Amino acid sequence: MIPNDLSAFLMPFSANRAFKSSPRLVVGGKGMMLKSADGRDVLDGMSGLWCVNLGHGREEIADALRTQAMELDYVPSYQVAHPKAFELANRLLDILPKGRHEEGQNDAFTNIFFANSGSEAVESALKIAMAFHYVRGEGRRTRLIGRARGFHGSGFAGTSVGGVALNRRQFGNMLPEVDHLPHTLNISEAAFSKGQPGWGAHLADELENIIQLHGPHTIAAVIVE
Repeated sequence: MIPNDLSAFLMPFSANRAFKSSPRLVVGGKGMMLKSADGRDVLDGMSGLWCVNLGHGREEIADALRTQAMELDYVPSYQVAHPKAFELANRLLDILPKGRHEEGQNDAFTNIFFANSGSEAVESALKIAMAFHYVRGEGRRTRLIGRARGFHGSGFAGTSVGGVALNRRQFGNMLPEVDHLPHTLNISEAAFSKGQPGWGAHLADELENIIQLHGPHTIAAVIVE
């Protein structure tokens, strides 16, 4: 089942030459298990890229996909949409936290924006944040704050606000106005199982320091992972 030629497919986030000299191919999956090309069962501990939470090979999911594909396989969301997109958005709002409505503030979820991947979602979220400030007459709010070691996808903005050293070393800071908070990882200090941690308040102070350094009027968004 291994193709004779593996050269055509350029694999993302992979050492292509090393992989293709000794390929690890997956040919099937059922439940939480994957089937390798040499017949071994392998536990899919990451659920794909955290997106196969319900398991592989679910017949009811495959049936639903086929039914929808035969009804309508695709329509863009530019000035037109399928009714089920609105139905799904409403169902998601029903299960999301309702938020608070006090003193004129509303932090409840009110809208759903669909994207094809996490990278696209991050790029869109940062653009939405900037657009929000722009239409309110605060177009100077263009500075973004991420966190060291955070991963926010492989797009231009996601790489810039992300803190993965190798990604940033190769591609640089593609957005000019980006700062990074220290990472929160400290196993000896931050380990706790319930209640509020007794360590880490200084990390919030770092955010305040960055905001004061540039001025609150320049901050468009803070994104953390």
